[in-house]
Amino acid sequence: MSTLDGVAEEFAALRPHLTAVAYRLTGSVSDAEDAVQESWLRLSALDEAKRTRIVDLGAWLTTVVGRICLDRLRSAAVRREKYVGQWLPEPIVTPLGAPAGDDPLEAAVRDEGVRMAAMVVLDRLTPEQRVAFVLHDAFAVPFDEIADILGVTTATARQHASRGRRALEDAQPPPRADLAEQQEVLDRFMRALASGDVRAVAEVLHPEVVLIGDSGGKAKTAVQVVAGADKVARFFFGLLRLYRPSALTAGRPVLVNGDLGAYTPPDPGGDGYRRLDARLQTFTVRDGRIAAIYDQANPDKLTRVAEPGTPPRT
Repeated sequence: MSTLDGVAEEFAALRPHLTAVAYRLTGSVSDAEDAVQESWLRLSALDEAKRTRIVDLGAWLTTVVGRICLDRLRSAAVRREKYVGQWLPEPIVTPLGAPAGDDPLEAAVRDEGVRMAAMVVLDRLTPEQRVAFVLHDAFAVPFDEIADILGVTTATARQHASRGRRALEDAQPPPRADLAEQQEVLDRFMRALASGDVRAVAEVLHPEVVLIGDSGGKAKTAVQVVAGADKVARFFFGLLRLYRPSALTAGRPVLVNGDLGAYTPPDPGGDGYRRLDARLQTFTVRDGRIAAIYDQANPDKLTRVAEPGTPPRT
């Protein structure tokens, strides 16, 4: 076995960790995979003498991935200025009840910090704050290494992490409810919706519930954040008047970033109903009620969600 072959084995073992780092930093599956692949290209391009001088390969690769992701974050911040409506992270979808596989993304979503609710909170930080906070608090990267990634002093890197931490203190989502509780709450919500009773639906929703839609201007969903139990309940009843009720309740249960969600295929409409775009909804449960609904309808972020019987698209 050559030295490079040995390094390739070490890299393969580190891939789940690197993927988790990159996804938590960027909120994009494609960017995360690209960053990890780019880190391998940079590693394999080193001559053997330079590779042998790497004391901790995991730390070296984490730093490289962090630097690549910082560039992606800065570019994304510019793109989002022209984005239509709200922005949600690209979801990681896994089958409900399926045994854990070897996919690095499947390994990543087992972490609380990669839940959709947590990823949405991270999007509130500046690129520098996000890199400093995530790398230090989630992955224990020393501040001197973070400072090197950011191109700042160690003290400034600490400040970025501290400011990010303070910004998130009041916005952290509740702990993940177990799947049985999530399913029970979602079932109650669907029954209340089917009953046509606005009050019954509102009772299943947390008083401070929010609904966030993401379409990028390419599909139909809420353009602004819908907040409050009464407003969210009435939003759903408005949908029932526009779209075929059976289409709205035809969601296939899946796990979205480790939490219960539902993928709803497109519906052609007809008989007075509008066409329904495909969508992926994720739910956050707090105190036995739905506290957040994330409605991902941007087709560019649903390319990895396969219809039953078809292979996932890449």
